[in-house]
Amino acid sequence: MSALANAQLKQQIIEASQEIGIDKIGFTTANNFEHLRSSLVAQKAAGHTSGFEHQNLDERLEPGLIFNKPRSIIAIALAYPTKMKKRPPRTKYKRGHFARASWGDDYHAVLRKKMAALIEKIKELSQNAVDFKPMVDTGELIDVAVAQRAGLGFIGKNGLLITEEFGSFVYLGEIITDLEFEPDRPLKSQCGDCTRCIDYCPPNALLGDGRLNAQKCLSYQTQTKGMMPEKYRPMIHNVIYGCDICQLVCPFNRGKDQHFHSDMEPDPEKVSPELVPLLTISNRDFKETFGQMAGSWRGKKPLQRNALIALANLGDRSALPQILAVIDNDPRPVIRATGAYAVGRLVREYNPEIIDFLEDKYTQEMSEGATEECSLEYRTAIQKISDLK
Repeated sequence: MSALANAQLKQQIIEASQEIGIDKIGFTTANNFEHLRSSLVAQKAAGHTSGFEHQNLDERLEPGLIFNKPRSIIAIALAYPTKMKKRPPRTKYKRGHFARASWGDDYHAVLRKKMAALIEKIKELSQNAVDFKPMVDTGELIDVAVAQRAGLGFIGKNGLLITEEFGSFVYLGEIITDLEFEPDRPLKSQCGDCTRCIDYCPPNALLGDGRLNAQKCLSYQTQTKGMMPEKYRPMIHNVIYGCDICQLVCPFNRGKDQHFHSDMEPDPEKVSPELVPLLTISNRDFKETFGQMAGSWRGKKPLQRNALIALANLGDRSALPQILAVIDNDPRPVIRATGAYAVGRLVREYNPEIIDFLEDKYTQEMSEGATEECSLEYRTAIQKISDLK
C-alpha cells in the first residue's frame, strides 16, 4: 500500500472511530518499549508491583513477541463520567462507594466492543487481508506507554495518561496490526512543578516520577483478598473499591465530566451501595447486582471486608448487631477477623457481654488453627473494649 493510500486509510479510520463512539484515537509504530525495561525491573526488585501485571516482561516490551510482524499500534481512549446525575436515596443504612473507574458496565467489555467494531470497519476499508490483536489492561502491553507514544496524552506524575480533553478520566485500549500508518507525535509531561497527586496520596504511594509503589496504593489494597494491613484501613474511608484521590486533586481534571456512553452511566444504588446488606449478600444476588461492574472482578470477599472497614471508619454503631452476626456466622476467617476489628473500633463503652462473645470466638478461632494475623484482631478488640472500663 502506498504512503498516500495509507494516509487516506488512516483518515478513514479516524472518521470511522468517531462514528463508532471512540472519543480519542492515535497511531504509533510497533517498535519495542525497551526504554522502560530498567524502570520495570527496578520496580519489581523493590517490591513495588501489584502482581496483577502480565508477568512476562519481554512480552510487555516487545510487540513482535505477541504478534507476527507488527507494523503499527492503534490506541484508543473512551471518556467516562465523574459525577452521578442522581444521588442514591437516603435510607437507614450508611453507604460505601466504588471508584469512578468501576462505574457503569465493566470497561474491559465496553472497550472490547468498540475495538471489535473498529477492526471490522478497518477490514472493510482496507480491502486486504490484515491481522489485528486488540487488548485492554489485561493484555501484555502497557496501556499508558502505548497511548502516550500514540499522542493521546501525556503520563502524569500519578502514572496515569492525561488527555487534553478529558483529563485522566479515560479508559485505554490498543490494537496491534500488520498495517503500517504514519505515527502520531508523542506528548511530553505537562505536570511541571505540580505535585498535588503526590502530596494528597494518603499512603504516599506515588514516587514522584510517574511510578508508584503498587503495594501501598489504596486501589490495590481494596482489591486484595487477605487481611488489609491496619495502617491502610482508615485511609480508604468508605470507598470499598479503587481510589480516585490522585485524579480528583489533579488540575488537569478540573471540571471534567463526560457522559458520552450510556453503558458507562453509574447506577447510584450499585456504585454507592448500602454497606450492611452487602455483608450478607448471597453469591447469586452479588452477581446479579454487581457482576457487570469492573469492581466485581475479585468477587465479593474483598468488598465485604472493605464494607466492614468502611462501617468502622464511618463510626456506624447501629451496624454492631449485624457485624457481630458476621463474626458469629460467616465461614471465612478474614471476614470474621475484620468484623472483630470493626467491633473494636465501634464499641465506645465497656461491654462485658461483647467481651465474652469475642473471647469465645477467639477461643474457637484458635482451636480451628487461626493465623496470627487474624487472631490478633480478636485480642486487640478485646483489649480495646476492656480498657474502656
